[in-house]
Amino acid sequence: MTIGNCVVCGVLAMSALCISMLQAQTAPNDSALIDELVLANHILSMNGVLDAYGHVSVRSQGNPNHFYLARHMAAGVVTRSDIIEYDFDCKPVNADGTTGYTERFIHGEIYRARPDVMAVVHSHPTDIVAFSVTGVPMRPLTHMAAFLEGPVPVFEIRNAGGMTDMLIRDSKLGRALAQTLGDKNAALLRGHGAVVVAPSLHVVAGRSYYMMVSAKVQMEALQIGGGKVTYLEPEEARKAAPQDGFERAWALWKQQVTGK
Repeated sequence: MTIGNCVVCGVLAMSALCISMLQAQTAPNDSALIDELVLANHILSMNGVLDAYGHVSVRSQGNPNHFYLARHMAAGVVTRSDIIEYDFDCKPVNADGTTGYTERFIHGEIYRARPDVMAVVHSHPTDIVAFSVTGVPMRPLTHMAAFLEGPVPVFEIRNAGGMTDMLIRDSKLGRALAQTLGDKNAALLRGHGAVVVAPSLHVVAGRSYYMMVSAKVQMEALQIGGGKVTYLEPEEARKAAPQDGFERAWALWKQQVTGK
């Protein structure tokens, strides 16, 4: 082997070592996070929070100015290879022509506006949509939905974009939705669905599921109570909101999805 070849081999070996060291420093956190994001997609699909539409994302731990979201597909069939990394302008970090969700701007603008948010779900459960189009505010009335705190704000897309197809197709509409959400844990989109935010995938999955349950319970309570319903007081909601981080629910759902 010539000296030149030895030098080249040495450089390649050193480059490989550097790449390996860099991956060892940064990859494990987000690698496990991506696995959890795939699982969250399947859990939310299994529970009927997401069907063929809707999506869940998570903020990168390695780069807080990026987030992960599946490509344009149903949540129940998402795999690890379907996950795309985005910046807050909703541009894919590795542009390979993969089609992303039209409404990825929901996620990018909420992460930009809310540094405390680590995970976002956008869903369309019918019981929740019903509260977005009436004068009856959605409010917490069960301890499992205490995180809703008070009346859930409603985003009116006409105020931000005039007559549209109801989808959050750009950053302008995403910013308007983030403003409506404010510092709350959830918001309704009139005639469309909901967004739920949380400090982790486990919590956002729990909140999304129990928001759907709460909407159904509230609707039934209004029907049988003649409009008179006892809601949680603010102090009750504050004390009940933390739960156990929905860890018991996550453990059950993980077992149901994976068999482990």
